[in-house]
Amino acid sequence: MIIPNLASPTIFPAVIFAQSAVHAGVGLGSVIAVVCSWHRNQSILLAILAGILSWFYVIYYALTEKPGKIL
Repeated sequence: MIIPNLASPTIFPAVIFAQSAVHAGVGLGSVIAVVCSWHRNQSILLAILAGILSWFYVIYYALTEKPGKIL
């Protein structure tokens, strides 16, 4: 019986991709939050705070933005 090398990315590329996607998702949330905050407030300090809050600010923005308004 041959035991596969579990650490090899050729055998489990989905695991490597999933780890990369999680790291990219955190950065993406921060970028979306900064853009939304800048669009609403045009304040650098509030945009930095929104970037720190990341997805929490994105959800807040989505819940409080006027219906039908597009960035």
